[in-house]
Amino acid sequence: MTALGFLYPGHSAEDDYPRIEQLLGSDIRLPLVHTDIGEDAHRVDALLEMGSADRLAAGVEELRLSGAEAVVWACTSGSFVYGWQGAHEQVRSLALAAGMPASSTSFAFAHAVRELGAKRVAVAATYPEDVATLFAAFLRDAGLEVLSVRGSGIITAAEVGTWGETEVLALARAGDHPDAEVLLLPDTALHTASHIPALEKELGKPVLTANQVTVWEALRLADRRVNAPELGALFTREPIIQV
Repeated sequence: MTALGFLYPGHSAEDDYPRIEQLLGSDIRLPLVHTDIGEDAHRVDALLEMGSADRLAAGVEELRLSGAEAVVWACTSGSFVYGWQGAHEQVRSLALAAGMPASSTSFAFAHAVRELGAKRVAVAATYPEDVATLFAAFLRDAGLEVLSVRGSGIITAAEVGTWGETEVLALARAGDHPDAEVLLLPDTALHTASHIPALEKELGKPVLTANQVTVWEALRLADRRVNAPELGALFTREPIIQV
């Protein structure tokens, strides 16, 4: 049994995690601890506070007790808003507090794009434009070529959490770029775990979503690979552990 821990801000799309656990269909558990979100706002000052070391450290003891072997801060905006170096410091602090390997959703996106052998990406974000632009800057610092960035102007995670497949597909279509090798949907408040095959079929390319890559990153930290095609092209890469 492999247990992988997640620190998730507030309550929006956390039900993606039991769904992903079911789709992995293996000896993998995904214990999740909710962190104090503070103010629910896709605004830089609120996001910096949301991802502060104290808020993250408050949840690590519960994850240790769950037997987690690795922990991922399951928040994209609350990590990339610190910038490339600041996000590294955030992860280092989390690893020290938790006593286990750590990462964040922002780094998960960068690693997952490389796993797919891609470099050119498009971003379809729920965030306001200024926050979406910060994510693009983070990706460029990771060595990726960002061809287009679309923001949706949504301020709260609570609102994003109400979106269904129709809204998610519309966002993906609007944010894609014909020359992008991969489309990125960077918000862990967005329900996507059940929609990835439809997204990839619609766009004809790999689609990376926040909760999907967050779980993949935790598997990477634990040196596990699982073949789970219902979770998209990212979960069909070799070498695999067949479930």
